[in-house]
Amino acid sequence: MKELNLEIITPSKQAFSGKVKSITIPGTAGSFQVLFNHAPLLSTFEIGKVKIENLEGKETEFATSGGTVEVTENKILILADSLETKEEINVERAKQAYDRAKERLANRGKDIDAIRAEGALARAINRLKFTGTSV
Repeated sequence: MKELNLEIITPSKQAFSGKVKSITIPGTAGSFQVLFNHAPLLSTFEIGKVKIENLEGKETEFATSGGTVEVTENKILILADSLETKEEINVERAKQAYDRAKERLANRGKDIDAIRAEGALARAINRLKFTGTSV
């Protein structure tokens, strides 16, 4: 059977380990899919959605805040900043993070790290959209 060995690690846990048919990742230049016998690859990826298709064809989706992916000889290693299912996302907390980031950006000053606030806003928007919550 044409399968890939996938391992996804975050700073707090081993988020996934197993054999899959494919994975779709939010690359920095657009989403890309890795299938059996994919060329070797080392890349970063951005905030977005990771989609895994298991060997039976069932798809599982995760929200991610970016990371690094390595593909070698049908093995995929992903080091993700975060990886969450819809059930793991606290919608109320994501809404609060969204509001805080919007407020920080609206009241920019010397004491506000705009890049950090923009990143927090993008992560909150991704989590809310991923759960189907309007922004």
